[in-house]
Amino acid sequence: MAKIPDEELKKAFSELHNKVLSTRQRLKVADMQIENINRHNLRVSLTRSELKQLPENTKTYESVGRMFLLQDMNTIMEDLDKRTKLADGKIKALNNQKTYLQKDLKESEDNIREMVQKRQKQDS
Repeated sequence: MAKIPDEELKKAFSELHNKVLSTRQRLKVADMQIENINRHNLRVSLTRSELKQLPENTKTYESVGRMFLLQDMNTIMEDLDKRTKLADGKIKALNNQKTYLQKDLKESEDNIREMVQKRQKQDS
């Protein structure tokens, strides 16, 4: 008769363990995405600072696929600003996702601890 609860406990523990592993993996992915976006923002910032040092009438080219388009400096600066704003929005969304995942992870870990404690009390 004790076999049935043990099997149910093992199954529940296994499911929670898999959920914890999955959540940790998703947290790592979110961290990597944030890191990549921050690197992209750094490149944009460096590009902007280099362009600001150039005279206003300098010919500037923007990379589009395999070709380069002649663009005025203001257009390129506006594009860099748009990229920065878009990246900041993505970072904010990823941080919100990370917060949710961290709460979910803590809840799952607490559930596992609770299961183990119940099992230990039953065995005592």
